Amino acid sequence: MLLGDICTRRCGFCAVPKGRPLPLDLDEPRRVAEAVATLGLKHAVITSVNRDDDNLGGARIFAETIREVRRAASDCRVEVLIPDFQGLDEPLRIVLDARPDVLNHNTESVPRLYRAVRSGARYERTLRLLENAKKFSPGMVTKSGVMVGLGESMTELVDVFRDLAERHVDILTVGQYLRPSRDHLPIARFYTPEEFQYLKEEALRLGFRHVESGPLVRSSYHAHEQADATCG
Repeated sequence: MLLGDICTRRCGFCAVPKGRPLPLDLDEPRRVAEAVATLGLKHAVITSVNRDDDNLGGARIFAETIREVRRAASDCRVEVLIPDFQGLDEPLRIVLDARPDVLNHNTESVPRLYRAVRSGARYERTLRLLENAKKFSPGMVTKSGVMVGLGESMTELVDVFRDLAERHVDILTVGQYLRPSRDHLPIARFYTPEEFQYLKEEALRLGFRHVESGPLVRSSYHAHEQADATCG
């Protein structure tokens, strides 16, 4: 996870500490690449906290990390899970110019629940980012993830899947929300294996190239297999 360990947002599902972050660490990309090479990774998933205090700087750290990993471990595939950069195009272009193998931005929930689930985010902004990723970098493999169990309906979930499919998102992950602490959003209910299978089938019917759907699925769940199924 890049850009420090303090997030500038207060999403209701997330256990990352919130507050005023420290300045960006310009040596972070080199150290991350060194760790990837030392571990001998073949697929690295790189994410970050939100840094609404410096979207351009955060994007440049992402881009430099991708390039450093390429230099240190040329056979390692790089997937980035990025924030929304407050809807700005320039940070997205900066990340895409570094040519990650997979670009992920999580949708997390249905529009009706955004105010509680994703503080500071906007559903339409997320859709626009995923749409622009394809527009700015044709051929880029895009990915998004959704949590279930926060009070949404099946119909709302399928509507979100349809919105993502219309933006030509390639990979979708669907997992059960698990409450980090009593200070976080409560779990409305647990989905059954049959319901996860239904959601997978609905998503595949809409045209996603790869879908992971299950209680313990997270963004990086079997990420290398997802990439194998979609990357050229």
